[in-house]
Amino acid sequence: MMSAEIPSREVARRAFAGEFNDASYTFRESDDERAPIYLLLPTGERANRVFVVGTLTEKENIGEESEYWRGRVVDPTGTFFAYAGQYQPEAAATLREIEPPAYVAIVGKPRTYEPEDGDGVLVSIQPESVSVVDAATRDRWVVETAERTLDRIEAFDAETNEYAAMAEERYDLPVETYRDKVIAALESLEEGDAEPEPEIEA
Repeated sequence: MMSAEIPSREVARRAFAGEFNDASYTFRESDDERAPIYLLLPTGERANRVFVVGTLTEKENIGEESEYWRGRVVDPTGTFFAYAGQYQPEAAATLREIEPPAYVAIVGKPRTYEPEDGDGVLVSIQPESVSVVDAATRDRWVVETAERTLDRIEAFDAETNEYAAMAEERYDLPVETYRDKVIAALESLEEGDAEPEPEIEA
């Protein structure tokens, strides 16, 4: 029986697209070239891997000599872009087979790049896995991601949390911005959703 924990892998962080796309700073915690690359989330957490769920609304093979799939995945706060090619064969094969629109769950690595026009830093996901899920799974992810985001907001203290201090230095956006995104995400579930919602302190 396989253990649920894989020691060599980082925990996959949950983040809404509205926060993920605001993240632009990456770093290593050692000089070892094999050290993991982390994306700094604006709510004061590092992410080497992410877990997202949303609606795959579009997919496109943008490869020239070989398949390279781009998937557009929407959650209640924004859009994730996932890219999978020959080095992510299972994820690429899944994206090839799925017919949008469909709910999907993605676990993968955050990647940043600067477009040639110099218009800021764009963030995307390099999927390790892509799977089709149902609406209940999507709704549960929204609720649990809301809870994790609120936890990070509550723990955001630049004096005691080194990642909060980094976020405060690197990003201009006030952390309370993401409480608004949590509220918007939860409100999007109100119609027909029976999942318990985390309490939001004013």
